[in-house]
Amino acid sequence: MKAPPPPIIYGVNPLREAVSSIPEAILNIYVTPGEKGPQILKIIAAATRAGIPVAEAARSRLRHLAGTEHHQGIVGTVRPYAYAELEEMLALPTAEGMTGKVIVVLDGIADPQNLGAIIRTAHCFGATGVIIPQDRAAAVTPAVGKASAGAVYHLPVARVGNLSRALDCLKENGFWVYGAEAEAGADFRTVKFSGKTVLVMGSEGKGLRELIRKKCDFFLCIPMVGKLNSLNVSVAAGILLQDILRGLAAKHDGEG
Repeated sequence: MKAPPPPIIYGVNPLREAVSSIPEAILNIYVTPGEKGPQILKIIAAATRAGIPVAEAARSRLRHLAGTEHHQGIVGTVRPYAYAELEEMLALPTAEGMTGKVIVVLDGIADPQNLGAIIRTAHCFGATGVIIPQDRAAAVTPAVGKASAGAVYHLPVARVGNLSRALDCLKENGFWVYGAEAEAGADFRTVKFSGKTVLVMGSEGKGLRELIRKKCDFFLCIPMVGKLNSLNVSVAAGILLQDILRGLAAKHDGEG
């Protein structure tokens, strides 16, 4: 049986992050012929130092590889994305400046753009990792890598067969589980976050599944004053993660 083609990374930011953080995972880099911008030249130089083959290819070839016109003139072929194990994630140290780990659990996020944006935000706000389900949800793909601006190469992502059991494991390891609920939760601004924290975000349309809701210790909501009653899930995750970071960092500062 013919082997599937290798995964693709495209775009300046994802390639720059990949070359700097996981050069061993990159098989080849292709760039369009002719004059190249300074960012692409830096990537080529870094790739050359790392021993990554770089070749020129027609824009049509890059479009075919990336599956989109928006490849920014640079495409890389990579080994399949290496998901983390939940046990490995639990063993990682707490982010610098924080007193507790934060793990983001995503219950059925189907849009690759939303998944990538949440991974990027989680990394920026000090999360230890992100957990996604194996079925009925977006996987880490080149589109997710691009939407995350390369954060998928800095933040571990675990893909589990049973999200409910993963939450049980987190609770057994001392984590408090907070589920985002648009209408049923407590105002997130009134919650004092401390220790090990799990933030669970539901799918774009249906929110949290009932089985996952039962695993939550608390529910959070974001008060709004507009005529719409919900936010994009990646925006909501960013608001909540920023406040979780603020709470943990404030506790850290207070202990000093």
